[in-house]
Amino acid sequence: MGLDAETGVFMLLFLDLAYDERVRSGTMRTEDDLTEAIVHGAVRRIRPKMMTVCAAFMGLVPVMWATGAGADVMKRIAAPMVGGLFTSFALELLVYPAIYAIWRSGDLESGASRCEADETCANLEQA
Repeated sequence: MGLDAETGVFMLLFLDLAYDERVRSGTMRTEDDLTEAIVHGAVRRIRPKMMTVCAAFMGLVPVMWATGAGADVMKRIAAPMVGGLFTSFALELLVYPAIYAIWRSGDLESGASRCEADETCANLEQA
């Protein structure tokens, strides 16, 4: 859980940076633009996440295969950690971007309605 919380914060940071970059450039207009920003942010986190999972997994494999004194206790500790690594990997790269898309789509809709209202107001001022 600790690893997932730590790396999940970085995923949200990268998703926010990609979203803010699109907003600043003025290319955040549709849900497709939102999807592209989320994919761009998530792709930048694949390699660091994979390195974290692989390094932790390689450290836990010898514990899982141990047969010496105390191995039975250590295997019971290592098994949930290995499961947590792969669960964290799936959550960060599949679930968190989907939740972020749902969350930001509400902002996108409210921003679009404000934009339409601003264009209407701009057209009234020109007339």
